[in-house]
Amino acid sequence: MPTPLDDARVQRELRDIVGPTGVVVDADLTRRYRTDWTGRFSADSAVVVRPGDDDQVAAVVALCGEQGITIVPQGGNTGLVGGSVPLHGELVLSTERLCGIDEVDATVGRITAGAGTPLASVQQAALAAGWRYGVDIASRDSAAIGGTVATNAGGLHVLRHGATRVNLAGVAFVDGTGAVHAMNRATLRDNTGYHLPSLLCGSEGTLGIITSVRVLLVPDHRCRTTALVRFPDPRDAAVAVESVRGTLASAEAAEVFFAPGLELVCRAFSLPRPFAETDGGYVLVEVADADDRTESLAAAVESMSGVADVAVAADTSGRERLWRYRERHTEAISTIGVPHKLDIAVPPGTLAEFVERVPAVIAAVDPHATAWLFGHGGEGAIHVNITGPPVDDDATDDAVLALVTDLGGSISAEHGIGTAKRHWIPRIDSAADRTLRAHIKAAFDPYGIMNPAVLVDPPM
Repeated sequence: MPTPLDDARVQRELRDIVGPTGVVVDADLTRRYRTDWTGRFSADSAVVVRPGDDDQVAAVVALCGEQGITIVPQGGNTGLVGGSVPLHGELVLSTERLCGIDEVDATVGRITAGAGTPLASVQQAALAAGWRYGVDIASRDSAAIGGTVATNAGGLHVLRHGATRVNLAGVAFVDGTGAVHAMNRATLRDNTGYHLPSLLCGSEGTLGIITSVRVLLVPDHRCRTTALVRFPDPRDAAVAVESVRGTLASAEAAEVFFAPGLELVCRAFSLPRPFAETDGGYVLVEVADADDRTESLAAAVESMSGVADVAVAADTSGRERLWRYRERHTEAISTIGVPHKLDIAVPPGTLAEFVERVPAVIAAVDPHATAWLFGHGGEGAIHVNITGPPVDDDATDDAVLALVTDLGGSISAEHGIGTAKRHWIPRIDSAADRTLRAHIKAAFDPYGIMNPAVLVDPPM
């Protein structure tokens, strides 16, 4: 059925706004914009618009409002819940031309960057200024900083530095009417009412298009030590990783994974096994400070129950060798099929129970499915990847999320709701909460054009 985006006049008006190369409609060229990183969520066609500045973004949004065209904002398209691809015929508004480091304040530790700037570029600019950006995720080379704000990305160092919202100083954005807002005060403290940047953070593009971001930096602690610890009993690993937060003030990361995932990583990338025996569970802990904290790390490991093997590295190459066993899980899993990806969190003290129960919960729904568990165990956050089920079969996903809610956990610890989990919103939020969210969205997006299929109740 034809839509306004199929109208040659509308496409011509879009080109008038962003320039002749700023609109992409060719099927081959739009493929990377209309299929997510996993390959699970894909649209048949797309119109992609790539504005180059705030005024162009505002003009595109205003035109879409006039024409009733819905919009999916897209940064690096590294999302994993179908929230950044045009599954319902939306226009894709790519921020890739809104790219570059605009300002580095090395005195107080702040960076301002265009929304389309890769996270790795922000991290490199921070290091060059003598600081570090506290948010780090495995897709750092592709993920756009604006997208990490829109999803409130967490990643590897939440244990020490918090998720994106904690590190966010300001944003510039265009709301659903095409109005431009700049919430980038120069002061380090601002208590003048509603903190709109925090509201935009985690909104998944439903309130507006983020065009630039200002983030706070953290000291660059040069003394770093990483330990990889093996536990023959996976439950011991789950218990130990949760203990790190309370025993190691210098810990920047406390990750957990298990023998099947390690074996897959080693096979997929021809890596040597870290220890002679590989069964059980693994905890990877990294400490960082101005002074060497290796002794405190060793003391923390010694206090853990059930430890069988330990590998320690303080040099960059050695730490990278240990980290690859954790960081390459996602790539390794993708070599064996299109995975269902869930990012959940459970209350403190329940991680071991979740890890023990979830394989049986999945097997009860699909005996041929395989569960791969890894993630940020220090905060009780786990990535549950499931291979085997068809991409459009959510039965195993629902079984896992039901277990999570039974334990009092969160169905999204990191990736957001997207379209993949929106049918769960009525199950986890009260009617009053959903009404309040609808009022907030309407204030920013009165025409209902901003990513309407994401983070909202599904159609009845």
